[in-house]
Amino acid sequence: MGRKFFVGGNWKCNGTTAEVKKIVTTLNEAEVPSEDIVEVVVSPPFVFLAFVKSLLRSDFHVAAQNCWVRRGGAFTGEVSAEMLVNLGIPWVILGHSERRLILNESNGFVSDKVAYALSQGLKVIACVGETLEQRESGSTVAVVAAQTKAIAEKVSSWENIVLAYEPVWAIGTGKVASPAQAQEVHFELRKWLYDNVGAEVAASTRIIYGGSVNGANCKELATQPDVDGFLVGGASLKPEFIDIIKSATVKKND
Repeated sequence: MGRKFFVGGNWKCNGTTAEVKKIVTTLNEAEVPSEDIVEVVVSPPFVFLAFVKSLLRSDFHVAAQNCWVRRGGAFTGEVSAEMLVNLGIPWVILGHSERRLILNESNGFVSDKVAYALSQGLKVIACVGETLEQRESGSTVAVVAAQTKAIAEKVSSWENIVLAYEPVWAIGTGKVASPAQAQEVHFELRKWLYDNVGAEVAASTRIIYGGSVNGANCKELATQPDVDGFLVGGASLKPEFIDIIKSATVKKND
C-alpha cells in the first residue's frame, strides 16, 4: 500500500474572522482529489480552531500549530493536548523551525511534546530542518537526523506521525529547495528511519516538504519518490493552495 499524499496548510499567526471565513469558503467550494488520494489538514491559529472546524468541509481536517509538553495546569498562555482532543482537533504541528529558533525549543523539548501529544491521541506533524549555515557547512543530514533521533527515542509508534522536512532557509524566503535537494534529504530521512527504527516504519511514514511551496513548483516537487506531500505556509492562505492539493494526482500513476 502506497503512502497517501498529505497536504497541510500552516496559517501561522495570520487571519481575522472575516479572512478565515473567506479562506474556508474557498476550500469548501474547491474541487479536489478524493480522500483516498490526498489527506488535507489546515492549521489556523488557536483562536480560530473551533470556528474553522465548525465551517470546514468534512473531508478536510484541522490541526493546531502547537501544544504544551505535558498535562495542563499552571502554565499561563499554553494550550494542552487534552484541550485539543476535547475540541475534536485531530492533528497538531510540533517542532516548527519558527518555534525552535525564535522560542528556543530544543530537540528534547520538541520530542517530549511529540510523545505527549501522541499519548493523548493526537496525530502529529513533526518538523525538522536545517538553517542556511548548517546547509553551507555540509551538516544538513546530521542536523535532521539528530532532530529525528530525538523523536525516535521518545515514541514507540510512528503510525500517527507525519515528518515534515522544512529547510529553514526556504521558509517564507521565496527560496525553495530544488526537487533534487528535497528528494536527497527525504531519502536520507527515510534511510535513517530504515536503519534506526525499522523497514516498515521507513516504508510507511510520510515525509512531506515545506519551504516556499506554491502552485508553480508543487507538481515538480511532488514527482520526487520520497516526497509524500507538503506543509504549506503563505500559499495556504491563497487560492493556489487548491493547486497544491491537486498536485497529489502526480502520484496516482506510481
